Amino acid sequence: MEVTFIDINAASALALFVVGFIGGMVSGFIGSGGAFVLTPAMMTLGAPGIVAVASNICHKFPKALVGAMKRAKYGQVDVKLGLIMGVFAELGMIAGKGIMTGIKQAYGDMGTNLYVSLVFVVVLAVVGGFVLRDAYQMWKADREGGAEGEEPELTPLARWVQSLDIPGTMVYFPCIRAKVSLLIIAPLGIGTGMLAATIAVGGFIGVPSMIYILGAPALMASATELVIAFVMGLGGTVLYALDGVVDIRLAMIILAGSLFGIQIGAIGTTYVKDFVVKLVMGLIMVIVLFSRFFYVPGYLSKLNLIDPLSDGAIATLKFVGDATLVLALAVGGITIVVALIKGMAAHREQTA
Repeated sequence: MEVTFIDINAASALALFVVGFIGGMVSGFIGSGGAFVLTPAMMTLGAPGIVAVASNICHKFPKALVGAMKRAKYGQVDVKLGLIMGVFAELGMIAGKGIMTGIKQAYGDMGTNLYVSLVFVVVLAVVGGFVLRDAYQMWKADREGGAEGEEPELTPLARWVQSLDIPGTMVYFPCIRAKVSLLIIAPLGIGTGMLAATIAVGGFIGVPSMIYILGAPALMASATELVIAFVMGLGGTVLYALDGVVDIRLAMIILAGSLFGIQIGAIGTTYVKDFVVKLVMGLIMVIVLFSRFFYVPGYLSKLNLIDPLSDGAIATLKFVGDATLVLALAVGGITIVVALIKGMAAHREQTA
């Protein structure tokens, strides 16, 4: 399978490092892997969709291992749930990788670019909408003097799932404090892996499913997702590497930048309220959504799926998409730095 890798010179290496740094800041600030920013950024810099996804998966799994070990020390990780979901996620990764390579072989790089972009548009629209809604509700509760950070009650679906008793399939999970059937866990893990194989972001399914379907506390769900990300990321990297689509240069430069940025982002969370974190996350998702959306007509045109667009029109749409992605990175970076500066100033006033 013919693979296209981008040329990396001093300028592009610096751009990748900066992207990794800002992606790391976003990751540390919102508690997510930040791949929903990094994968589009790699594509904007010229990496084909399948290469961007594979390289992002490669850069994420060592970071996930470090994060999982750190949070396990605080008792936030359900290792059993993470490993079991991770195994099922690996099955999803195999299926998702098969879809990606099939599109690559049938339609080339442009086909994977279109597929990844369309999935990003749909997923970010859904997840970004929910995140912004949560941010508004948390802001409203904060203004009304509600207690922030309380764990919500179990959803009716989670109660039903925990009430099921299917002989031979039941496993006890500490974070849920109940037994859940593997027949419930399996599709959640497979869905997580399939999405990760497509856009390098599996947590959009994994974390919400653990919270709203299984009934896990949000803190433990986000920590346990790191175990899942490590298991499926390690396997996914090997799977994609066997096809020769992992660009280790991209992965290492992005990883180097993100390891610096994630420290700053994590510090920033100590000075802001939860609804600010949610707001930043939702805004970045929506902006990245529009960034990918502007590329779609050009991909459709080049694949002859719509009436051909002129080179000028495609170039204009690409410029708007590039500018929108830069806006997303700027919103994330500036918001985090401002929150950090204001928070530190307020902290100094309180301790003075």
